[in-house]
Amino acid sequence: MIHKVAKYIERNGLLPHTGKVVVGLSGGADSVALLIALRKLGYDCEAIHCNFHLRSEESDRDERFVKDLCERLGTTLHIVHFDTAEYAKSKGISIEMAARELRYEAFEKKREEIKAIAIAVAHHCDDSAETMLLNLIRGTGIKGLHGIRPRNGHIVRPLLCVGRDEILDYLKWRGEVYVTDSTNLTCDYTRNKIRLEIIPELAGINPSIKESLAATAQRINEAEEIYSKAVADAIGRVKQGNSIDIGALKREVAPTTILHEILSPLGFNSTQVANIAEAIDSEGCREISNKEWRIIKERDRLLAVKIEEVPEITETLPQEGSITTPYGMLQISCRTFDGTIAKERCIAMLDSAMLKMPLTLRNIKKGDRFAPFGMRGTKLVSDYLTDRKRSRIEKHRQLAVTDATGDIVWLVGERPAAPYCVKKGTSDVTVLEWRAE
Repeated sequence: MIHKVAKYIERNGLLPHTGKVVVGLSGGADSVALLIALRKLGYDCEAIHCNFHLRSEESDRDERFVKDLCERLGTTLHIVHFDTAEYAKSKGISIEMAARELRYEAFEKKREEIKAIAIAVAHHCDDSAETMLLNLIRGTGIKGLHGIRPRNGHIVRPLLCVGRDEILDYLKWRGEVYVTDSTNLTCDYTRNKIRLEIIPELAGINPSIKESLAATAQRINEAEEIYSKAVADAIGRVKQGNSIDIGALKREVAPTTILHEILSPLGFNSTQVANIAEAIDSEGCREISNKEWRIIKERDRLLAVKIEEVPEITETLPQEGSITTPYGMLQISCRTFDGTIAKERCIAMLDSAMLKMPLTLRNIKKGDRFAPFGMRGTKLVSDYLTDRKRSRIEKHRQLAVTDATGDIVWLVGERPAAPYCVKKGTSDVTVLEWRAE
């Protein structure tokens, strides 16, 4: 086993021969074999043991065992204690997830503290096969079928080249003992059910099922590298910032797959991605949201917009001065009209005599109407913005200035309302200037 592990470490570039290695030591057979193997190969190891206090006397038994083992081997041991149940409750997560988070946080903290080059954990070939099956049962893409990888950041897994039976044979040959976590012998957890029931059942069809799964996972791992490059190239062709070009997406070989790779990091699941893909061919605008993002179809594009609470803006404007909002600043000034009219949309020049003070800056509301300068009659603000091809997020942020009568005198950044515009005979003007953030 030692020779096989050495070749695996070298082939995957897992560990240089200088520097300390933090070794996760539970006391189970795999972790005992990992510590002994790395020491035999000449690595400078310091062990770390996490006592999660979940199994009463058994947790304390494990702690005593690793203390005795490290003392016998002459290995420095660090022990960390956790109230795992309380942590899980405070975070609203499962005990399994809590233990995992606490374990890896402790490992990384110790790695930084002793300036270790890596953290070695004892996942083996059987664990990788179980992970592959677990992901397949739950539903996954190609990334979920490569099993456990030999390296993830500072985490390395030197034992992925050997199975549990080989580990047990090695420890028996050396006369080494280990402890057994009793929860691994029950089917209370999904992974245990796969280990104790499903894999033995599959072994009745293929006695080499674990080796076959490991070999398949390796081939998938290599295929994923090709897949990842192809997907990255495709995303570069169809996506700019938070905008996806629908035409370019539809020209790709697998549009829904590309869409899934773009949207799954935003928290969209497979069903939601399928609904978004369906919306591509629908008429008009469609919108699909999760807790943090909304995907909006507008004409020939999909827009990914971060969901934000709409700030309630209702600000009484001074006759002169400025108002700052989350979207920008509005400057107000008054002066004698000299006949010069600003042409920029960010500036409105209004006939002061027509305004009923005070003016108010507010969000637009459903049903708002105004009389855009240059048009006949009034128009729904929502229709006006649609005609201006404003996106939903722009509509979401649109502000209006009203006078004391409640009439919209200026749709901010757009046209002023016709009745309030300067005209022949205007003597004083109120100037509103919008500076977007």
